[in-house]
Amino acid sequence: MEAVAELARARDEGLNVFGETCPQYLFLSTDNLAEPDFEGAKYVCSTPLRPRQHQAKLWQGLRTNDLQVVSTDHCPFCFVGQKELGRGDFSKIPNGMPGVENRMDLLHQGVIDGHISRRRWIEIACATPARMFGLYPKKGTIAPGADADVVIYDPTAEQTVSAETHHMNVDYSAYEGKRLTGRVETVLSRGELVITEREYTGRAGHGVYTPRSTCQYLN
Repeated sequence: MEAVAELARARDEGLNVFGETCPQYLFLSTDNLAEPDFEGAKYVCSTPLRPRQHQAKLWQGLRTNDLQVVSTDHCPFCFVGQKELGRGDFSKIPNGMPGVENRMDLLHQGVIDGHISRRRWIEIACATPARMFGLYPKKGTIAPGADADVVIYDPTAEQTVSAETHHMNVDYSAYEGKRLTGRVETVLSRGELVITEREYTGRAGHGVYTPRSTCQYLN
């Protein structure tokens, strides 16, 4: 909470700074680190998880633009054979957790729960990152001349997060059993279908290198 306050102070003073958070800090907490039978090792990451009461302040920061981006810090260390290296010595637990597949759907819960608007959801997950990385307006908007990167999203579809059904190459989910409302139906990348009715239909070789420019982020 102190970090958000410092960011807000700096921005109020006119400094060109920005802040990010990740889904784990919005949905997980020190309660997860305390899970028994070494399960807490699944949630070891940097910065460390904070008490649950900090989450409200992070959502507020996303609403007020004191925080501008939600990224993932995706680190898909498996529990078996990797996280378990820290048994007997916590300093040997590989640092980080998986989550890139769940980012947009988890953030959508902020819309469902009234923490952020649907427009703000798109800003913090898509538009603002494109500006910060100097990719706008080729990325981060739907407009003439931009890449036709389009997601068709069903805001009412229900799903349950599980390692048994996710596509990440890791043996656990940090959000195992969490019920979510909202799900991607179809994805176009540069106008070509890569996800069709929740099934991958892309092709090898479609990806291209996209060079970055200077930051175009504006307060």
